[in-house]
Amino acid sequence: MLHVRDVSKSFGRFHAVRGVSFALEPGEIAGMLGPNGAGKTTTIRMITGFLPPDAGSIAIAGRDTVTDSQNARRHLGYLPESAPLYTEMTPRSYLDFRARLYNTPRTERKPAIKAAIDRCWLSDVADRRIAQLSKGYRQRVGLAAALLHNPSVLVLDEPTNALDPTQVREMRRLITELAKDRIILLSSHILAEVELTCTRIIVIIRGALRADGKPSDLLEGKSAGYRVEWKSVSPEADGRLAAQLHAIPGVATIRQEPTLDGWSAATIEPATSASTLDLREPIARALQSSGTLVRTLERQRASLERLFVDLVEDVAADDDLARSQPRSGQ
Repeated sequence: MLHVRDVSKSFGRFHAVRGVSFALEPGEIAGMLGPNGAGKTTTIRMITGFLPPDAGSIAIAGRDTVTDSQNARRHLGYLPESAPLYTEMTPRSYLDFRARLYNTPRTERKPAIKAAIDRCWLSDVADRRIAQLSKGYRQRVGLAAALLHNPSVLVLDEPTNALDPTQVREMRRLITELAKDRIILLSSHILAEVELTCTRIIVIIRGALRADGKPSDLLEGKSAGYRVEWKSVSPEADGRLAAQLHAIPGVATIRQEPTLDGWSAATIEPATSASTLDLREPIARALQSSGTLVRTLERQRASLERLFVDLVEDVAADDDLARSQPRSGQ
């Protein structure tokens, strides 16, 4: 189990992480999301033992990462975004070196290295110098090193970095396979990949935990809006139709797109109070009453990207409101 309890970290006056807590169990693939500077990297560095928290605690398999750091790290595998490698070595010799650092018994060393090479698709380049390998292959060498000692917790920072589309699919399959008997915590800027891979989402914004749960639970009841395409008569007619659609109860905004081949398109965003309602019927009635020729009317699926953007915007709005309030005593 990975247990993060009320962890905080500051650098001078800058509060990088503020009271973050979560717990992960074997079988979970947790995606950690957040904009640049949100505190993700600092949180990962505390989990992996590179930084001690100022407050709170982190335990891996029941071992505290500060008071029992060495034993905690025995249960941890870590792949940083840019894996540090000795480029004069071959993948095989590098993995042998790493196995010795882990104090892997001699009789277990070769089987562990072979298993890591096979699992990370390195057989064809296992005896070439790492300096001669592409970025994608180097990323796989780093992953093989993280898996070498069969850790119960695997932390991956941008695991699909520099991989081609085929390798990305293979990595996604491998992560799912590895999660059957261990915890995987990954950080990525590719939201679509996180949505496809992860069973849990953890969102950190401005150092604080803003969302934590299964993707289906976080997206439940949310609509990304509606997309409409209609035959354009003139810009003036398009403007009148947009105004008519905007007048529908429950519609918050309408975002029109440039006309293409005589057709116009718009995305209709529902108000928060109407996010659980289906507005397709009133939209269709408005289009029919205007005599407009419609090509498509579809309700778009809520996405992790939309959730993420909404959370970032909500936090920014709250911060702006707090700054605008007069301080006590003034």
